[in-house]
Amino acid sequence: MSSESTSPVKTEIDLPSPDKWTFMWGFLHVVCTLFCTVWFRLRGYHQEKLPAKGGAILMMNHQSFLDPVLVGTVIRRTISFVARDSLFKAPIIGFILKRVYTMPIRRESATSSTIREAVRRLKHGFLVGLYPEGTRSPDGLVGTFKPGFLSILKRTDAPIIPVGIAGAYEAMPRSSVWIRPKKICVVFGDPISHEEIQAHFDSDQSDKEFVEFLRQRVVECQNEANARRQGKPIPTKTAGT
Repeated sequence: MSSESTSPVKTEIDLPSPDKWTFMWGFLHVVCTLFCTVWFRLRGYHQEKLPAKGGAILMMNHQSFLDPVLVGTVIRRTISFVARDSLFKAPIIGFILKRVYTMPIRRESATSSTIREAVRRLKHGFLVGLYPEGTRSPDGLVGTFKPGFLSILKRTDAPIIPVGIAGAYEAMPRSSVWIRPKKICVVFGDPISHEEIQAHFDSDQSDKEFVEFLRQRVVECQNEANARRQGKPIPTKTAGT
C-alpha cells in the first residue's frame, strides 16, 4: 500500500478581496461610467444606504441585459452577479467574467449551486446581486418574485438593499438588440436588516406574504427612479414600509 497521501480535490475557486478593484473591474467601471453618463444620462440615488463594508444582498428588478452594468456603474463597491459557467469558456466574455467577480453557475444544478456560492460570497464580504423575478421584465414593470432566494436569507446574516431601475427597459427591452439613448435612473432603498428578516422566519407570516413585502420595497424604489427620470414628484412610500 502506498504511503503517499491523496490531496483533496479543490471544488471552489479562491475569492478575491471584495474591497479591492481588479484591473478589469476598474477599467470597465471607467468606460461604462463615461458611456452611461453620456448615452443614458445615468443617475444613481441614495448610494449612502449601502454598507461601506461587509456582505449585503442587492435585490433588484430586472429590465434589461444592461442592469448589472448600470448598478455597478453608480456605486464604488464591487458586486458579484451570476453567469452560466459555459460563458466562462468563451474567449472574450470568459476572460472578462473571470476578472469581474462573477459567480459561475452550472445550469444542471443552478438552484443549489447558486445558493451555496451566493452565501459563500456574502460571508466573504461581497455585495451579491439578485434578480428575484428570474428573468427580464416583458413590460418594464416589476414581476412576481420567485421565492427561491429565501434559502439564501436563511443561511446568512447579510441585510437586503432593495434597488429599483427605471429606463433600462426603454433603452433595451427583451426583444431589442439595439441600445437606445434613454434616460436611466437607479434608486437604492432603505436596508432590510438581518433582524427584520429573522423576525419573519420566527413569525407566523407566510413566505408568500414576506416575498410580496420585499417585492413592494423594490417597486417603491423603481417608482422613485421612474419619477426622477421623468422629472415628476417623488411618490409617497406605503405606510409601514
